[in-house]
Amino acid sequence: MIFIIYHIIEREGNIITKKTLSYQSKYLLLAVIPVYFMIVGFILQPIPEIGHGLLEIIREPDFLITDYFVIGGIGAAFLNAGTITLIQLGVLYYLKMEFDGHTITSCCLIFGFSLFGKNVLNIWTILFGVFLYARYHKTSIKKYLYIGLYGTSLSPIITQIMHIGQLPVLPRLLLCFCVGICIGFVLPPLSTHVHYAHKGYSLYNVGFSSGIIATVVISLFKSFGIVPESRLIWYDSQKLLFSAILIILFLGMILFSIFHEKKALFTAYRNLLKCSGIAGTDYWKDYGDFAVIFNMGMNGLFATLFVLAVGGDLNGPTIGGIFTIVGFSATGKHLRNIVPIMFGVYLASLTKHWSINEPAPLLALLFSTTLAPIAGEFGIFAGLLAGFLHSSVALNVGIVYSGMNLYNNGFAGGMIAIFMVPVILSIRDRKARAKGEISL
Repeated sequence: MIFIIYHIIEREGNIITKKTLSYQSKYLLLAVIPVYFMIVGFILQPIPEIGHGLLEIIREPDFLITDYFVIGGIGAAFLNAGTITLIQLGVLYYLKMEFDGHTITSCCLIFGFSLFGKNVLNIWTILFGVFLYARYHKTSIKKYLYIGLYGTSLSPIITQIMHIGQLPVLPRLLLCFCVGICIGFVLPPLSTHVHYAHKGYSLYNVGFSSGIIATVVISLFKSFGIVPESRLIWYDSQKLLFSAILIILFLGMILFSIFHEKKALFTAYRNLLKCSGIAGTDYWKDYGDFAVIFNMGMNGLFATLFVLAVGGDLNGPTIGGIFTIVGFSATGKHLRNIVPIMFGVYLASLTKHWSINEPAPLLALLFSTTLAPIAGEFGIFAGLLAGFLHSSVALNVGIVYSGMNLYNNGFAGGMIAIFMVPVILSIRDRKARAKGEISL
């Protein structure tokens, strides 16, 4: 499919002579991901069952861990994720948003988390709250749209409100609307503020701010006697099938990039690997279209093979984790800074009482790469330590908001970055001053 799109782009955008993609072609190429999985979904599940599955996905509570492969079926899960992603791409294109690394990251996150938490109904009130925030400050929604898209990590709260059984339907709908708007309204200022705490060393910045919001909201819920039940809905079949689906896509990205750029690609990719990946990085702008696509394919392939190597399952949540790595391959992640983090989590599994292929540890393995900038800036040992610590925090911190923040590892990663980075900087600073024979 990627090569079919390539020939369409070649005719429309003349990319062979321009050595870059046109604005329309970038969106067309990014749309390959949701379309690819939607086609796979229609093949794997009968169409009548997909419609029923979508209704189940909308109706069911979807806090962590709720695998839509189990709730609605594989086809319904892929259709839900693909539809939301295509809608997002359409909105971004309509608004004429500049296509950059965050465009790729946000779309991959929306797709990935729409396999286990976001659906076509529960994300909109949060986005409307962000829209109202922009209107209140008399600025364009473009300025805050990506924060809003990331902030839909709190969409399980919206679904949960609809399951407050003692309230009539209308009050529940009004409460959903009000809570969603409030969440969206406070997301932009809070996300800006918490960034200064971890200084960009955790890539899931909105995940950190969402964890704070979720803690406040769930605390309010519990004070009124509304206590969400813990759950674990996890698909554990057809690993070989999903391996093939993912590997074909990621190899297609790699071959597509090599076919177009050839020698220039590897020079750009080597330069990309030298970047620390601190939040705010945009590989798409700095290293070009095809170096990023190549990086996405390499990271996605590595993450998939790592999951298989440790005996993990491939399902909605783990594919979501893989696509989070793929998405942030445009804004901070590459093999040099994610490998130490992931191996840190793996090493932790050898010393702790849980196994790496269990659901929560497996997700921690994938999402721990939020701390990639620590490995990129401070080296392999710091990365291993960050992954080791992250595994413990991520497996325990979600209890404070009952799994209502889909970016649980973003909250945990922010805490680890706040804990580690000042200490590392103080040690490094002392060594630097000592070498300069400056009095300490």
